[in-house]
Amino acid sequence: MSDRQYLPAPEDPASHANPDDDRDGSLRYPDPKTGRHYTPLLIANYLCLFIGSVSATLLSKYYFIHRGSSRWVSTWVQSAGFPLLALPICLPYLLGYTERSPFSGFTWRLLALSVFVGLCLGVNNLLFSWGNSYLPVSTSSLLLSSQLVFNLILSIIIVKQKVTFSNLNCVVLLTLSSVLLALGSNHDRPEGLTRGRYFIGFFCTIGAGLLFALYLPVMEKIYRRVYCYAMVMEMQMVMEAAATALAMVGMASNGGFGEMRAEGERRFDRGPRLYAITLVFNVVTWQLCFMGTAGMIFLTSGLTGGICMTALMAINVISGVVVYGDDFGGVKIISTLLCSWGFCSYVYGLYQKMRLERAAEERKRSGTTEDDGMEITPMVVPPNDNV
Repeated sequence: MSDRQYLPAPEDPASHANPDDDRDGSLRYPDPKTGRHYTPLLIANYLCLFIGSVSATLLSKYYFIHRGSSRWVSTWVQSAGFPLLALPICLPYLLGYTERSPFSGFTWRLLALSVFVGLCLGVNNLLFSWGNSYLPVSTSSLLLSSQLVFNLILSIIIVKQKVTFSNLNCVVLLTLSSVLLALGSNHDRPEGLTRGRYFIGFFCTIGAGLLFALYLPVMEKIYRRVYCYAMVMEMQMVMEAAATALAMVGMASNGGFGEMRAEGERRFDRGPRLYAITLVFNVVTWQLCFMGTAGMIFLTSGLTGGICMTALMAINVISGVVVYGDDFGGVKIISTLLCSWGFCSYVYGLYQKMRLERAAEERKRSGTTEDDGMEITPMVVPPNDNV
């Protein structure tokens, strides 16, 4: 008999995978949230969200400053850049970074979900455009800031989001920051706003905020059944295509294409060439914004995506001051500081959580366990020659 006992062979990591992830018989893929590409991918998506959100805000303001006023054009540009998503979908496969071909494993159920969510996004884009065309910036900011509170509540209900001091503190500070920012911008109220149009804009903006607050946790729940980042971009392409189709139907039925041409030739005071350039860059930057949002939801959570988008309001304020010379008084300074404080506290809490999860993963890989703070090592039992 051998002089020591043999340890069992290491278990196959796939045996711990969720069996739901292999319903169609495809290969199980590693968790993208634990791979070595997780942090670079997270940074890249937040940069897309950052650049897209700030640039789209500045370009939208440029469009309206120079007498652009079409709600259908504003709706269309938010989703018309979906063909650009072919780059993150196809390039990894063409360059040999992955063996998964585009849209492989993309089931009919995912297609139907993507189309349905895309149509809802199209409605959300239209509501946002209507509200933005009627309401002053102050009221619009105040109403849209409420989506973060709705997002937290819906995340608790739909995805069982845990309420921690970090995320609750961040939601309170960012909401307070947005309210202060809105209350300090009363001079932005447009002239000649009728009571009827005010209420149309009010309810459209509330509807847009609620739909987007619902979109974030719903997509987080759907993405839990998606096994790679490329599939997230594929779903995003289908959703944006559905939203664009809805916008184009509306434009065609209400003279939107003709309105776009007339606006570029006669109303836009910078001429048709700069009008076309403004629309093209609007399309690109909005697509970067939504691409970054989808990536943040997949890699973190819907609540984190909403917090990041709300935190960018402070950057949008500063960019407006730098680019357009907007007033930057005491209320906006306090609002920006509160926004920065809330976002930094949430990022620190997220960092602490990731650090603890990695430490637990390392302990699991090293095969050690803890009991009352003491490490237990396996003992080698000597053979009993009398047996």
